[in-house]
Amino acid sequence: QVQLVESGGGLVQAGGSLRLSCVVSGRTFSRQAMGWFRQAPGKEREFVAAITWSGGSTYYADSVKGRFTISRDNAKNTVYLQMNSLKPEDTAVYYCASGYRSTFYSTPTVADFGSWGQGTQVTVSS
Repeated sequence: QVQLVESGGGLVQAGGSLRLSCVVSGRTFSRQAMGWFRQAPGKEREFVAAITWSGGSTYYADSVKGRFTISRDNAKNTVYLQMNSLKPEDTAVYYCASGYRSTFYSTPTVADFGSWGQGTQVTVSS
């Protein structure tokens, strides 16, 4: 049974930064690709960023490209999402997810991930 616990969310002004962390336990973390998704009220969960098990490849939604950076520390079983130049439209609950495989064969989607964290709220004020 894999467990994912996110932290680092909060309230920040537009233009500010936050770093989300996700600690994974219960599975060989280093063999799993990881991702971040978000869900705003009344909207579907959407892909934000993903990273392969080695960290050699990363993927980003167009809406966050150039502002967000995903990384991982396999020794700490942790994946991070550094969020810079935050905008009010980034406001959402952010979820960490563990992939079924170590890599991706196309742009990651919800279907590529089997385990999810409880989410952490990010609110960006204008």
